Amino acid sequence: MASPDWLTEGFETNRGRLRAVAYRMLGSLTEADDAVQEAWLRVARADASEVDNLSAWLTTIVARVCLNALRSRNARREEPLDAHVPDPVITRADELNPEDQALLADSVGLALQVVLETLTPAERLAFVLHDTFGLPFEEIAPMVDRSPAAARQLASRARRRVRGADVHSPDRDVARQREVVDAFFAAAHGGDFDALVAVLDPDVVSRIDAGAGALIPSGVLHGAATVARQTLAIASIAAPKHPVLVNGAAGVVITLGGQPVAVMGFTVSGGKVVEINSIVDPDRIRRLDLSVLDD
Repeated sequence: MASPDWLTEGFETNRGRLRAVAYRMLGSLTEADDAVQEAWLRVARADASEVDNLSAWLTTIVARVCLNALRSRNARREEPLDAHVPDPVITRADELNPEDQALLADSVGLALQVVLETLTPAERLAFVLHDTFGLPFEEIAPMVDRSPAAARQLASRARRRVRGADVHSPDRDVARQREVVDAFFAAAHGGDFDALVAVLDPDVVSRIDAGAGALIPSGVLHGAATVARQTLAIASIAAPKHPVLVNGAAGVVITLGGQPVAVMGFTVSGGKVVEINSIVDPDRIRRLDLSVLDD
């Protein structure tokens, strides 16, 4: 049996990658941390003496834990799926620390996380493990009780769903993204409907996850005019907007009386806002890591 010290060191070396796998699988930072901890408990009880590729073995264990969690979640799901916004990774507006860089590597924008929520657990596992982390279908197949060919089909179906959802890649220049977001709020605070429509893509999508305790209802809005009207109806110039990165893209945390009340992540593509994902659920806001505001 492999020595505990060797296994512990190997697990810690891979912890960042394992958390990234779990986050992509679950869309919840808390559940991702729980999945990594559960994986460690399984690893500590396992015989790793014949493991040739420790990273792949650990990834497989975490993936199985996440698959079970997804299946359990789907069985008890109650909230409207289209209005659910996965946990955002909120970081400083000027830089990402190494841990956040590992978590957000390989293009895991919030818009993509939203689409991943629509996949079946098996599709999500096959897509995430193969397309994002490069695991071969021969290793994925046993996790979902399929043949390698069937696992390939799962990933293919998931890929079509992602492409069909028309997930936009954010403009690479974050400073330019910030200019567009600032223009969005300037127009909203000025009550300028035309200026607001001008910064929105004609097919913009605004998703609001309000939970049960917010004044704003959950829902999804489509189209520049509709999103602009709603924005003007709820915009408050008195509420401070703190610039942050939300999954590596421009976003804000809104506070009232010094307390965070909303997180908004923007996808800016082609110089226009194409998607807005907002969390205003008080319970979820309280659970998010918003330590960046302390800076």
